[in-house]
Amino acid sequence: MSSPIKTCVLGVGLAGLTFHIPFVLALPELFTLRAVLERSPQSPGGKLQARFGPESANGVTIYNTLEAVLADKEIELIIVGTPSETHYAIAKTCLEAGKHVLVDKPVTATYAQAVELGALAKSKKLVLYPYQNRRWDSDFFALKALLDLPPSDPKSLGNIFEFESRFDRFRSLLKGTWKDLPLPANGQTYDLGTHLIDQTLVLFGRPSKVTAHIENIRGIGSKELDDSFTIFLHYPAPLAKAPGSIPTSFTVILRGSILSVRVPQVRYVVRGTQGTFTKFGVDPQEDQLKVIQSPAEIVDPANAAYGQEDESIFGTLENFVTGSESDIVRSTWPSTAKGDYASLFKDVAAAVRQGKEQAVKWKESAEVIELIELAKQSAKEGRTLDVPPSSWA
Repeated sequence: MSSPIKTCVLGVGLAGLTFHIPFVLALPELFTLRAVLERSPQSPGGKLQARFGPESANGVTIYNTLEAVLADKEIELIIVGTPSETHYAIAKTCLEAGKHVLVDKPVTATYAQAVELGALAKSKKLVLYPYQNRRWDSDFFALKALLDLPPSDPKSLGNIFEFESRFDRFRSLLKGTWKDLPLPANGQTYDLGTHLIDQTLVLFGRPSKVTAHIENIRGIGSKELDDSFTIFLHYPAPLAKAPGSIPTSFTVILRGSILSVRVPQVRYVVRGTQGTFTKFGVDPQEDQLKVIQSPAEIVDPANAAYGQEDESIFGTLENFVTGSESDIVRSTWPSTAKGDYASLFKDVAAAVRQGKEQAVKWKESAEVIELIELAKQSAKEGRTLDVPPSSWA
């Protein structure tokens, strides 16, 4: 049996304390939390101890510089949960030091930077893993199951002609954090659009064109920092599963509004020739991770609530299934599979220890950044842009 991977988490903000450290602690057979980077710890155990208690900090070194982290020869894997603008430089430094790296999203500010990091990791035979946790959302599992239905199934949507995916918020004021600053890789398109684009590429592959509207809709803070976006991804042909020549096009609409007053927010709207799927609300894991008392709750079989959506936000299907277009059958499409971010960390461990092919490939997250750059160019120039063939070697 392989020894646990000695791991260091950089950063003890939302990313570190909510999305990374709990899973490292919850999977002791796979990981050992060797160290944490905290620039100005207020106590020997720092924010780690304050959040999860004294036992969580046992044997964990609190470093306050990256240089000290890299000098620790015991550390094998570094998780980068620092502000977005730092991801590229820190990941590059860690790879050059011979460490495996898990990078939070957005992985870099530019496609060129992502390509460079991918080549560096390959040359050193190191794992470079992008943190795309939303592939393990409960509602995304439900959506994929729906899209996989054969056209003969009465609940099938038929041929899809429009897919809308949203992460909306209501926040009329600035947060007062680094996310409000006009820095590389900041803004809602990089923050939330990254998830939406990644899920879209998983489902439908690379689009042929992109049209985007990206803006600071509140008019506060830096006008260069976007707080809302609408991105249209155009595909060359419909997803034809059922017989027939319609629809004649397929469009993906990705949206993130900062001034959406609604609870729960719209998540998915998918339209096809045989029906429409509508989903409100989001996977519960983020909210649950913010309040768990012990990381063990994540993997505790007795904790049936973790990752399980409430029935009140299950998706709704409206299917046209008979000869009359006025005869619509309405039904619930449940999110039966629980959300499972732990599976991402299990996959990271398998990549590091067994050389297993990554479930989330670096190439895929690099192409997400490529599409964000194209979307920003489209918004700035006010025109639709062609998406070139993938240049990934």
